[in-house]
Parts: sequence; C-alpha cells; structure tokens
Amino acid sequence: MSQRSIHSLFKPTSVAVIGASNGDKRAGKGIMKNLLSSGFSGPIMPVTPKYTAVMGVLAYPNIEALPIKPDLAIICTSAQKVPGIVERLAQFGCKVAIIMASGMALKTDEHGNDLLTLTKQYAKRYGMRLLGPNSLGMILPPIGLNASLAHAGAIPGKIAFVSQSAAICTTVLDWANNKGIGFSSFISLGDATDIDFDELLDYLGRDSKTSAIMLYIDSINEKRHFLSAARAAARNKPIFVIKSGRSHEGVKAAMLHTGGIGGNDAVYEAAFRRAGMLRVNDLIELFAAVESLAHSTTLKGERLIIMSNGGGPAVLAADELIIKGGKLAQLSDNTINELNQILPDTWSRQNPIDMIGDADYQRYAKTLEILMNSNDADTILVLHSPSILAESVEIATSIIDTINKNPNRHKLNILTNWSGEDSAYLGRKRFTKAGIPTYRTPEGAVRAFMHMVEYRRNQKLLQEVPLSIPDNIPADRNIAKTLLQQALERGQTVVETHQAVDILKAYGLNTIDTWFVSDVDEAVNVANSAGYPVALKVQSPDLLYKSDVHGVVLNLTSDDDVSHAAHSIIDRVHQINPQAKIDGLIIQKMALTAGAQEIRVSVINDPVFGPAICLGEGGSDWDPTRDAAVALPPLNMALARYMVIQALKTNKLRDKHLPLGLDMNALCLMLTQISQLVIDCPEIAEIDINPVLAAGEKITLLDVNMRLHDNPQDNIGRLAIMPYPKELEQTSTLKNGLTVMLRPILPEDEPKHLEFDNSLSDEDRYKRYFGMRSRMTHEEMAVLTQIDYAREMAFIATTTTTKGEELTLGAVRASIDPDNTEAEFAMAVRSDYQGIGLGKLLLEKLITYYKNNNTLYLTGFTMFENRNMASLAKSLGFTVSFDMEEHLIKMHMDLENKDKQTSG
Repeated sequence: MSQRSIHSLFKPTSVAVIGASNGDKRAGKGIMKNLLSSGFSGPIMPVTPKYTAVMGVLAYPNIEALPIKPDLAIICTSAQKVPGIVERLAQFGCKVAIIMASGMALKTDEHGNDLLTLTKQYAKRYGMRLLGPNSLGMILPPIGLNASLAHAGAIPGKIAFVSQSAAICTTVLDWANNKGIGFSSFISLGDATDIDFDELLDYLGRDSKTSAIMLYIDSINEKRHFLSAARAAARNKPIFVIKSGRSHEGVKAAMLHTGGIGGNDAVYEAAFRRAGMLRVNDLIELFAAVESLAHSTTLKGERLIIMSNGGGPAVLAADELIIKGGKLAQLSDNTINELNQILPDTWSRQNPIDMIGDADYQRYAKTLEILMNSNDADTILVLHSPSILAESVEIATSIIDTINKNPNRHKLNILTNWSGEDSAYLGRKRFTKAGIPTYRTPEGAVRAFMHMVEYRRNQKLLQEVPLSIPDNIPADRNIAKTLLQQALERGQTVVETHQAVDILKAYGLNTIDTWFVSDVDEAVNVANSAGYPVALKVQSPDLLYKSDVHGVVLNLTSDDDVSHAAHSIIDRVHQINPQAKIDGLIIQKMALTAGAQEIRVSVINDPVFGPAICLGEGGSDWDPTRDAAVALPPLNMALARYMVIQALKTNKLRDKHLPLGLDMNALCLMLTQISQLVIDCPEIAEIDINPVLAAGEKITLLDVNMRLHDNPQDNIGRLAIMPYPKELEQTSTLKNGLTVMLRPILPEDEPKHLEFDNSLSDEDRYKRYFGMRSRMTHEEMAVLTQIDYAREMAFIATTTTTKGEELTLGAVRASIDPDNTEAEFAMAVRSDYQGIGLGKLLLEKLITYYKNNNTLYLTGFTMFENRNMASLAKSLGFTVSFDMEEHLIKMHMDLENKDKQTSG
C-alpha cells in the first residue's frame, strides 16, 4: 500500500484512454465523452490504432507513441488485452490505471495463466496501481474529472462516495443530482484487486475537501487495514456504510459479485460499530444520510422538537424517535407562554407541537422563530401535510426566510418533511435549493436525525475511559496454552467443561466442581457427599470424539437413586454405540442458585474478521449472530459495557430483575476475561458456554464446549484488531536506582496520563507543544491513550509510589504513515524526573520497536530552545539539522541502515 502512489489517482495532471473509440455503445467512446465534457484542464490522450482522432481529439496508435507519461490511464479494452496493456503502461511510467473489464479472474491466457493474476504481477513489478477491474471509473468534481461510464456527472460537494457496485454508483448519482447534492470524489472500486477501501479511507480521512464519507460494501478483504483506516478517518468525519449480504442468500450473491469472502452480517455490524462507523440498512436510509450530511451542522445535543400542522404525522415522527432510542425535547414554560400568544387555543401545548391544520406561512414562521430563539432544542423538525387552507410552497419559503434571518441558524439543525407528491414536490425542491434537508416522510426525517445522534454517541463511546481490571484477576497464558497443546497432542479437537476447568481458572473464570470416578459405586458416594444438585456424565473418548454422540448428561436435583441413573446412562450409551468404551463417570456439582439468571456466551470464528464474542440468552434454536450482541476482541471494561448495553437495548438479553441477577460490572469482567483468553490462545477456534449462571457478582460457567484449531494461527493473521502488545513490557533501572516499567499505553491510563501532562512545567509544555497551550481536554486525552497499535505506538514509563499508586514519569509516541515508510515521534519527561536517563531509555525503546517493525525512517522536530533533546537524539544516531526559517531542529534516522551507520 502506498498513499504516495495513489496521489495520482486523486490529482492526475494527464489522462490516457486506452481503447478509445468513436463507435456507439463502446466504453472507449463513453469515457472520452465524459472526460471532454467535465472540464478537466489537463491533456486527454486517446490511444487506438483504429482512428486518427476520437471525438475530435488527436489519437495515438499505441502507448509508446504518447507524448508524455500519463498520470492516469483508463483501460477500456476486452479482458484478454488488459495484462499486456498494463505491462506496457507500467514500463512507460504510468502511475495509476482504471480497468473497466470484468471477469478477469475467470479467464486465462494461452499459457493457462489467469488474466487477473498476470495483470497484478505486471503492475506490482513496476510500482503501478490499479483501480478495478470491473470498475465504473471515478469522478472528481473539484478538478473537473469524469473518468467514468456514469450516465451523468457529479456536482462539487464535500461528500466522498466509494462503492463496490457500479449500479449503486449510478443510482446514488442520479438521486444526488436531483437533490443538488455534490461530492468531493465518487469512486467505483469494482473488484478491488489492488486499491481497496483502506487506502481510500486513509486518503479521504485526510482530504480537506471531504467532510463525510459514504461506503457501499459487498465484502472486505483486508480486515485489519480496513478497520485501522476506518477508525482513523471516523475520528475526524462521519462514515456511513451500507452493506449487502444481510441474509445467507445475500452473502452468496455478494461473493459472486465481487469474489470476496462471505462473512457473517452481525460480525460486520460489530466491526463497523467498533471503528466508529454508522451502518444504514438500505438505499432509502443511505439517501437520507447523504441528505443530512450534506447540510447539517455538528450536533450539540440530542433534543428534538417536532412542529406540525397535523397531529398524525407528528405522532408518527415521535413514535419513530422513541423506537430508535431518541429524545423529545421538553418545552420550557417561557416557550409555551410565547407560543400561546400566536397559536390557536387548541394547540398541543407540548412537544410535538401541533399548530392545527389551518396553519399558514405566518404561523409556521413565528413558531419556528420562537423555537430557534429558545434554548429548548438541538434540532427542530418541521412537518407539513397538504391542506386546502394553506399554500405548501408559500410556507416552505417562509421557513427558509426565517432560518436565513435567525442569528442562531448555525447552532441548530433544521430538518423538514413536506409529505405528499404533487402538492409537496415544489416545496421540497425549494428546500433542496436552499440547502435545507428535506424528506418525503416523517419517519425518514427522524431516521436521518438519529443517524446524526448515533454518530455523536459513537464518538463519545470511543472516548470513554474504561475501568481497570482488578489486579487480583489472573491471566496465566502459559498454563492455558500448555493444557491446550496437550489436548491437541492427544488428538482432541473438542474440550468439554471438566477438561476446560484449569484453562478457564487460569483466567479467573469460575466453573463448577468436578470429580472423576471409575465406577457406579464411587459415583454414588461422591454424589451423596457433594450434595444436590449434581450432573452425571459419561466420560468416553470413543463416545465423545469418534461418533455422532457428543455426551449424555443427567441432572440430579433430589435424592434420586444415583446408581440407577448411572446404569441408565451407561445402558443408553451402549444402545446408541455398542462399541463405546466407558472409561468412567464425571460428577459435577451444579452451581444453581435461586434468583440467578441464565445467559449464553459464545466465541465464533468469522471467515472475514476472525474471533467474535456473542452475548445473549440462548435457547434450542440459538443462532449467536441472530440472537446475540456481537463484539470483536480485544475487549476492555468500557467496550464490554457497551456490548452488554447493546444486548439489553436490542432485547438479545433481558434483565429479568431476579434477586441475584445481572450485575453490569461482573458481566463486563467475564467478557473481558474471555476476550483475553481468546487473544492469548490461537489454539481456540470456538467456545460455547451454555448456560452461564449470573448471580449478582458471582458468574459461573456451567457447561463449556471448546473447539480447537488443528493448525493454530498466530495473532497477526487471526485477529481483526491488534491487541495490547504485552510482550513489549520491560522493567529497567535508572541511574538513581529507581525501577521503572516501560510499556505501551492503555486506554485505562487516561487519568494518570492527564495528571502527567499537567505536571509538566510551563517551560516543558512550551517545548513539547511548540508554544503555550491550555490543559488537555478529555477528548484530546482519549486520542492519546486509545491508540491503534497497528498504526501508532506510545510507550510510557511508570513507577510505583510509596502509597502503592502508579505514577507516569514520561512518554514517547510516534504515528506512522499508512505506507510504513516514516514514523514521526514526540517525547516528554516529567519535569522533576529529568536528567536520570529516562528520556534515553524511552527513545531507545521506540527506535528498537520501529526498527523491528521494518519502518524505514524515524523523524522528530523540536524547538531551538530544546537543545537537550537534540543532543540526546544525536547521541543515539539521529542526524540533526536546523531549519532556520521555521526555528526548528529536525532529527532524522534511517532505521534500515542504523546498524551500518553506528558501526561506521
């Protein structure tokens, strides 16, 4: 991947059209027509041996005849010719090509090589990038480039749209042009064989011309790159996603469409939420989201006021708002008194505001003005239903004038719904032209509002400080991995509760007491001494692992004859499998507690995103991705809490308010422990825990089934999100004998990190931030502590005070460009702990980390006044230079050649 190499995709200065044509209904003519009519200022060079000129533009017989190297080439030929064309373009020096042809992976050349693989090999050899194949092309309105086969152009705007489907592209384009909504870029990915969502998100997330991003996704290829890029972009601007394949049949269709891997829809949804993106369910919602994004301001809050000339539509809007989890604003006494002066006696006197059916343009305008001047709402929704007593367009005009004249217009969002068709059409057109969001139905307007609310909530959740896991909760990876390896060596692919006890205990997870007995008499004695209730199982490798029978369990909850029960089980086993060898019986003390609640937790292995954790209530027809809330590991206490809230909110989990039922902290702790177990042990493919008994603070795993991988993967390929790299923790001793821990930063570090930042002297803060600045806000500190370990690294140095509290002494951090070419670092050491070697220790650790990460360069900048920092950097091998114009010292290290430089 290279952001530098796709620069030419977004800012080409010249374009070549390979396979340009004058023939009707030929792709080469359609591309030329769109290029010539869009206002692109650079040279457009048709390449074809068939024509001297194409649409009046001088043509060139072949690529080698081109007068200049094109930044961008559009290949409009058949699939069979594409590999050779790409090779010649790459050799000629072209940087990016768009491939229109489809079906390349299914076709071969005369030597049996598939055309797509061959094309990628040629492009990679010469460093050329590819968009497509099967791409409709792209439109970049800011530079007047329409390099697409779209039926129409796009007007300039601030929204970027990226789609794997050409048909969705043309549909969205047609609708947007009708609404007067513009785009910063409009890109058809096609099969995304090279340039993919992640690189485009990285570019668009930094693009000043783009304020919001819309995605249409069939499938994801690079899960970790995609989530890292999406999370980085979503911190700065909203990303809306429409994802096909909600059903099993839809998944298969999506796989055929793009050739991607079919993942589970619920896991996709969990991934989108984790990255801070917002999912919309269909094109209608997508259009509504585009509408709201194009014209809205950032929400300050979630309070909505609805004003209408009819009670029915207002109630529909209010119902939709509450169902979607929104809030109706409360009208203040002052607002009610003011409205009493202008509205009929029969008005609703509450929110929603029913202004009565004869409301004319003056009543609408005065009501809206009062609401905009109050402090009662963050958003106002204006509804209108057709009426013989008032003119629709006249009312729309008065609303527009009122908004434009009001000084508070930039503090509020105003949404409109003009219901109906013929009578409402002109009013909606008037709003669109004025840049005011308008919708066909009350429910559609509310859904658009809730998209903005969900984005705001997601951003707040991403900034939430998680609780720390108690220090006394174990996480002994070595014990768990040893036991799992032993199971695999025995040929086991399934581990049941009694075999998983020690694995689960290594992570502080409570299971039921288990005894192994060799015969029926011993079972009777153990059961009687254990007390009831107990579960009696047969242990037989032949039975459990070599037949279709996966276990026989009998729960004994009274003074039943255990001997009779045991014999009954054994007889039943032999009826099912006469060859089964009964190795013994298992007695388990059931942890049933009156007033407790049963839930179910599973870990599934998604083909796209890998391990995913599911929380719900279970049942005989349990489908974890239909009946559970889903989240991706790693989880911390904040993310686990969000998962539990999602389960409760969607009724996947119901709090039955039992005496010893659900305890939020206990549930979150269990989910976090399970997450850590899954992260540490790639041997585990899936886990099903059914039931889990929740009895207040006590959580007990009653029945556990682990399925193991035959060939465990490492975490790099398995997990969608890079977990906390515990292996980078290091204990060191400073010059003064102080012992410090160097480790990557955690989200839980935010309070201590804020304290550390506030401890810096004014002089140190001036040097650190290149000038005076105010104290860090919570939002800023969340960005510094909740980092993506795949994209950036921050090491902190901590020590333990005499009071047993952790104290942060210093920090060094660096963020890397998406190409892994250069990391830029910054460092600070607590003012009262300088001069004891802490800065050197931190910077050495960062150098080692990025060198092992195969990053090419490490750079940093400091002020002229900070000569100590420059001296330290020079002593560690940095090249130090002075920028006299900017009054900065630049520190640069070639990590690839660091050892050679040092030895030289």
